[in-house]
Amino acid sequence: MNHNKLIAYALAGVFVVAGIGRMTAQPVTTNTKPNVVFIICDDLNDYEGAFGGHPQVKTPNIDKLARSGISFTNAHSNCPVCAPSRNSLFTGVYPFASGDLGWTALKNLPGLKNNKTIMELFSENGYHVMGSGKLLHHHRKDLWQEWGININNYGPLAFNGIEPVGHPSVPEPYRSIGPIDGSFAPLSDVPTFPDSISQGNKTGWLYTRGKNDFLDYRSEDDRDLMPDEMHSEWAVKRIEEMDADNSEKPFFMGIGFVRPHTPLYAPKKYFDMFPIDEIQLSEIKPGDNTDTHYKDIYPAEMKGLRYFRTLKESYGGNAEEGLKHFLQAYLACIAFTDAQIGKVVDAIDNSRFKENTIIVLVADHGWQMGEKDYLFKNSPWEESTRIPMIIRKPGNKAGAAIKHPVSLIDIYPTLVDACDLEGGNRKNPEGIDLSGFSLVPFLKNPELQTWEGHKGALSMLGNGLNNTDKMKQTYAYRTQDWRYILYLDGSEELYHNKVDPYEWENLAEDQNYIQIKNELQAEMLEIVDDKR
Repeated sequence: MNHNKLIAYALAGVFVVAGIGRMTAQPVTTNTKPNVVFIICDDLNDYEGAFGGHPQVKTPNIDKLARSGISFTNAHSNCPVCAPSRNSLFTGVYPFASGDLGWTALKNLPGLKNNKTIMELFSENGYHVMGSGKLLHHHRKDLWQEWGININNYGPLAFNGIEPVGHPSVPEPYRSIGPIDGSFAPLSDVPTFPDSISQGNKTGWLYTRGKNDFLDYRSEDDRDLMPDEMHSEWAVKRIEEMDADNSEKPFFMGIGFVRPHTPLYAPKKYFDMFPIDEIQLSEIKPGDNTDTHYKDIYPAEMKGLRYFRTLKESYGGNAEEGLKHFLQAYLACIAFTDAQIGKVVDAIDNSRFKENTIIVLVADHGWQMGEKDYLFKNSPWEESTRIPMIIRKPGNKAGAAIKHPVSLIDIYPTLVDACDLEGGNRKNPEGIDLSGFSLVPFLKNPELQTWEGHKGALSMLGNGLNNTDKMKQTYAYRTQDWRYILYLDGSEELYHNKVDPYEWENLAEDQNYIQIKNELQAEMLEIVDDKR
């Protein structure tokens, strides 16, 4: 299928969406409510230049947005894996408070059946709610008045003529991890397979599992679009159309970019930005996992432990070589995603909406790049929980960086506050109260030292090993200077991030830090056991 045509068809369909008023003349009204463009990226850690991340990263658009907004440089995911993080973000309820302890779809969570998503609340307040891309992990089209592009966001996938597989240029055994997590390559490396495997069927880049729906690649300048490019183009077109429309109805637009989630595929020009022989690895201390407890509690087959071990094996036991190839692809995908973000932000800035549109940029969680012999998300450490968070609200001070620890749980109440939304987050008295706190005070006064929110940001691991008792989960609590980890079996880790930013020295057993450890544990458990 020509996916440029797919975009045209999708855009043509938006004219009949209820509430836009494009088919018949509509009265012009004065919009006193701010519009919202909400952008979320998958698996994007803190490498961006605005967050002091990787020295080789190229994120000019994210950095430009940071200069025009407020950056929260100590922001964290509340559950550093896709599904529960996004369920929590869009409902404003901690995962442990709703009973979301794994990868359950939002519609199947009994604990949230009496709660409204932020999309529903915006709809109730007269907004036109539209979206495209990966927003909730398990998509629910019914939560959106208008939906953009329907496609497998993880694509394209390497297709061997029979099924999607790991890319053939990735060495074994890492390739056998699968078509999603076991793959990285430039888009120019079109996957090919011998007839003995393909059985004479077409091979190459497949958009969607199980369908004859290929991304055709002829050259860098002559190819079909990747899904994230489709979503950014859809967003730009919709902004341009609304800019030319007479309607003043406020809008909430959600855009979910899947990169740099695996498979780490991007156009070749982004790989060329990072020559493999120049790649600088993250700061890794040999043997750094010896004083950690994750490896002692969780099975060796848990993804982060297994992925690191398998990548090392695939490069002849040379972990550094394997990490360089993986990191090159990760940096390329960040640069690719940064370009898509730039398109959306520029569309707003070139429209009449610039002075009345809040832009929010976040990620669902981070990604650990080999530190502590771990390659994945869903760990209790800094690289996995820390995320980029930028909020640009017209009229507020630009370019400031907030060091106070905050988290994704604070996005919902922030939007309620900033947009003066009425009706609350509960459908009925059985609903759960919002867990977070509005960040608007920081937007108004970046020098603010205290607020009504918590002293630290709380993260919970979702992994399937835990029982349903919220007090028996693995938690990480990050304050401005410290990280405290309490594992499900009672094991502890304590890091003084102010002087140990890479979390190399676990101080939990050091008697000199017993008091601070106990204070952090008490603060953390108070949040977990909050009876609000």
